[in-house]
Amino acid sequence: MSHLAVIGLALLLAACASTRGGSISYDSSKFGTPDAPKITAVDDTYKLAPLDTISIMVFQVADLSRDYDIDQSGRITMPLLGRVDAVGLSTTELGTLIGRRLDEKYLRNPSVTVALKSSASRVVTVDGSVRQPGIYPATGILTLVQVVALARGTDDLANPRRVAIFRTIGGKRMAAAFDLTSIRRGEMEDPQIYPGDTVVVDGSGVKKAQRSLLQSLPLASIFMAL
Repeated sequence: MSHLAVIGLALLLAACASTRGGSISYDSSKFGTPDAPKITAVDDTYKLAPLDTISIMVFQVADLSRDYDIDQSGRITMPLLGRVDAVGLSTTELGTLIGRRLDEKYLRNPSVTVALKSSASRVVTVDGSVRQPGIYPATGILTLVQVVALARGTDDLANPRRVAIFRTIGGKRMAAAFDLTSIRRGEMEDPQIYPGDTVVVDGSGVKKAQRSLLQSLPLASIFMAL
């Protein structure tokens, strides 16, 4: 094969790797908002996690009684006590810990109640051909471009023209495809990403299981159930 033919083949392969395709529909006209998180009863089997929001009530101490966010390191910050480790504890265990620490220096036999206000479902998962796959906080309004940026952008093996978003709508897991290149050029709207969504960037570095999932949906799917 001649040198020019080799170059031509390489260019052709590169072009194929950067085009739209697959069976997930790019028509997102019916791609609505996800289901609201289900509210479930919390008992001592639930262990607090980073990004959970809890309500703490210290009887007759208004300055301490309010909502607290558990940070990424697994702690809350309270007046008087400073940072308190919360992750891995039940609400009852955390209430006991806070009461004991307050009793040591500030209050005699305080009555402390801890309740879970919202769980760590306020996160989005970014996977596939991105530089730093992982789970990221979704505490504000986010778009697809912003979420990919949280994962440090697409990697050298990515096909940015084929990005799938998975979410739960109507009790079913749904999916739709988006063209990140067109979005960055202003040719398509940058879709909003919601807590609980999973974003997968296609590319030659995508795991086999993910690639099979991206290619398995019906051709006419618009957030069709998985």
